[in-house]
Amino acid sequence: MASNLVSALFQQATYSSNYPSPSGPTVTPFPNFDASVDAAAINNALNAKGVDEETIISILTTRTNLQRQQIAADYQQSVGKQLKAVLKSKLSSKLETVALNLLQTPAQFDAHQLYYATKGLGTDEDCLVEILVSRSNKEIKEIIKVYQEEFNCDLEGKIKSDTSGAFQKALIALLKASRDESSTVDHDLADDDARALYEAGEKRKGTDVDTFINILTTRNFAHMHTVFQRYTKYSKHDVDKALDLELNGDIENVLISLVKCMGNKPAYFAEKLNNSMKGYGTDDDKLIRIMISRSEVDLKDVEIEYKAKYGMTLYKAIKDDTKGDYEKILLALCGTKE
Repeated sequence: MASNLVSALFQQATYSSNYPSPSGPTVTPFPNFDASVDAAAINNALNAKGVDEETIISILTTRTNLQRQQIAADYQQSVGKQLKAVLKSKLSSKLETVALNLLQTPAQFDAHQLYYATKGLGTDEDCLVEILVSRSNKEIKEIIKVYQEEFNCDLEGKIKSDTSGAFQKALIALLKASRDESSTVDHDLADDDARALYEAGEKRKGTDVDTFINILTTRNFAHMHTVFQRYTKYSKHDVDKALDLELNGDIENVLISLVKCMGNKPAYFAEKLNNSMKGYGTDDDKLIRIMISRSEVDLKDVEIEYKAKYGMTLYKAIKDDTKGDYEKILLALCGTKE
């Protein structure tokens, strides 16, 4: 991990329980919205010769999730069939995947992503980390509720059965959704936390990972900024260097991801998007997951960070890495033409 990462991240961000978004989402409420008109247009597009994919893409990517839910309800009432089922029968490949995911509520979408991350052989640790470090307390609680409803299964129990050790402890701590989401800084506690992190890591042989997990998963972002500043009173290293020296593997990934989200969440997602497209092949699951999950939150900010860090627009990166209707629906979510 690059030296001074934590310090740099926190210097470029404003600290609050919710990252202040100068640009925000790429998908916003469609003006003069009429669910019945959109449902009829989608029905016509689905029944057109060869299927009118462009109309379907245009509607699904310019309506908010709430508006899409209303379209689906109106479609069911007027046509007598579930929109998801008809889309599944008429579309194919990755266009089908994106379209069906856009019709899920945010909590359903996250719950399904977590379900498939732990289904079958192997576990998609990056998916587990990405979702749990970046969602609010309210969002995590809703995911847990929906996961139980959708799969008749306890999310915590599933994660426990698929992970182990310190990594498991960190994920379970995040599932508790107990982070202080205020912007209050207790300076005495910040000093105590900084000393505790030092004594849990550098000062001792071996690492008291529980202390790192407890502090990094419960304190608010502003407080942690102060903790990281105070840490240099006790150590010749910055906290980021200490984490690099003390931890490795999945536990390092989850704690470093937490730090990045605390500092600059759009930059964290810009990096994840770049990772999904660099090298040979594309991690389509990750690319789709981030484009959908951030489209109504901060995707414009992610685009700004992407351009600043990688020297090209996210739009161009996606255009270079995808093709066909899959490319069209992802580019439409970008909300820009360049």
